[in-house]
Amino acid sequence: MSETPTPVAQSLCFGGVQAVHAHDARETRCRMRFGLFLPPQAASARVPVLYWLSGLTCTEENFITKAGAQRVAAELGLAIVVPDTSPRGLGLPGESDSYDFGLGAGFYVDATRPPWSQGYRMYSYVTEELPEYVAARFPVDAERCAIFGHSMGGHGALVIALRNPQRYRSASAFAPIASPMRCPWGEKALTGYLGDDRAAWRAYDATALIEDRGYPRTILVDQGTRDPFLEEQLKPQLLRDACEHAGVALDLRMRDGYDHSYYFIASFIEDHLRFHARALGVRATA
Repeated sequence: MSETPTPVAQSLCFGGVQAVHAHDARETRCRMRFGLFLPPQAASARVPVLYWLSGLTCTEENFITKAGAQRVAAELGLAIVVPDTSPRGLGLPGESDSYDFGLGAGFYVDATRPPWSQGYRMYSYVTEELPEYVAARFPVDAERCAIFGHSMGGHGALVIALRNPQRYRSASAFAPIASPMRCPWGEKALTGYLGDDRAAWRAYDATALIEDRGYPRTILVDQGTRDPFLEEQLKPQLLRDACEHAGVALDLRMRDGYDHSYYFIASFIEDHLRFHARALGVRATA
């Protein structure tokens, strides 16, 4: 497989560079694309890196074109890596039958159920292969790393941080699927990718992980009160309850009148970037 990143697109942005790269990935057995913003500081030093995980139906493009993160990331000297949400081009049967399973809906798990086990390994791709690839080829400081995401990607970010607290110095989410074990999106995905054994699902459920492992840091979550998925799919109260019972610090901000869209994300992305910058030891400029 190729060892050289292939730039798909590249533009100057707030003194930095917003690019999209493609590479052949071993975990997903296909060619993967990821967005990469490098701030101007990366021209002379390795910079801290954030990983953003997107939601259902998204690709790497949604965040980099709609979230408006680059201005503040450039100020703070933060790189942002944005992977796709699933493998592409495997041609598995039923892969594109629905929006909430298969293409664009990898749920950041390592599938164990055939045929999805043949490439739907987004957990290992995001936590192992992609960081290794990026750190070896771009000026990022892999020791200063944080993760955040939206909806399905908020679920992924929380799960990954909870399972790897030594690696990610901070975690945050916008409208995360708080407990995939207890919502229709999650039950469908976890059954399809992992099978019917609900005990195996706990490794990919933030509330279960908090119950089982705790977490030593504050989690930041923004949630809109007019999100159409709030009650049936997202259920932030389950995350709040789990954190309260486990003694985990949760800063849950219910944003009055906001929905599930990228307008909501763009409204509060600066708060999240500065939250992570503090955790990564970045001093904000005046």
